[in-house]
Amino acid sequence: MLQLNIKDETAPLKAVVLGTAQSCGPVPKAHKAYDPKSLEHILAGTYPKEADMVREMEAFAIVFEKYKVKVYRPKVLENVNQIFSRDIAFVIEDTLIHANILPDREEEFQAILHVIAQIDANKIVYPPKEVHVEGGDVMPWKDYIFVGTYTAADYPDFITARTNKAAVDFLANQFPQKKVKSFELRKSNTDAKANALHLDCCFQPIGKDKAILHKNGFLVEEEYEWLVSFFGKENIFEISADEMYQMYSNVFSISPQVVVSEKGFTRLNSWLREQGFTVEEIPYAEIAKQEGLLRCSTLPLIRDYGPIK
Repeated sequence: MLQLNIKDETAPLKAVVLGTAQSCGPVPKAHKAYDPKSLEHILAGTYPKEADMVREMEAFAIVFEKYKVKVYRPKVLENVNQIFSRDIAFVIEDTLIHANILPDREEEFQAILHVIAQIDANKIVYPPKEVHVEGGDVMPWKDYIFVGTYTAADYPDFITARTNKAAVDFLANQFPQKKVKSFELRKSNTDAKANALHLDCCFQPIGKDKAILHKNGFLVEEEYEWLVSFFGKENIFEISADEMYQMYSNVFSISPQVVVSEKGFTRLNSWLREQGFTVEEIPYAEIAKQEGLLRCSTLPLIRDYGPIK
């Protein structure tokens, strides 16, 4: 059995589900696009090719192998995009939460049932249908659970609004020992530079006390300022709107010292190295065209917190 254990974003990773780009299907029709960045590339004729995305994901898998991380992959479904495993479920402490995702993506969860079967059934939670939540909006960070949300009355109008107020309340009830801190995110169906699809599109903790952050991803300035105060200005790498669009905040931590990043993120990667991180650079720019990157492609199951003191 898998003993799930996720308390933060950066402790040494032991087991993960990495999505797959195999058989991800034809270029979607414009009206089927889930986000403005995908739409932009569909219309421009620059939507990523399957072979390129498969190559990028294999480069990610090779890094996991290097660090001796146990990697699970979804069962390949024909003509289904299964890259973004973070959307379908997430782990907090020893519990896996089934994400209530866009309804036509439920089959992606079915494709990881061989992993789910290795988890104690009492440690798998299926939220009620009024709870809308995706893993990209949920970040366990020590005593906190950070949650990206959108609670305005026009929530139903945004295909980019994925996590609602009911999800924030649900997580607070599910994990009473944690402080659940929610952040209102900026949403747009049409402008990728003005849309924070998930919390990890404009923020992510790294190392032990640092963070990547984009101010305009947040609708409420006080909530952004809370994060600046929480991590300390000197520990924050602030990214521009263009860098948010390129998905700079969607890197992935294998440990507090090791960050996997896109090889084109030169400004970020230089800063990370200045801070003492080992940066594993891989190509991921084609997958980024779908408004998701490294964190989005992973569903961490187990991180190592050492012996219990």
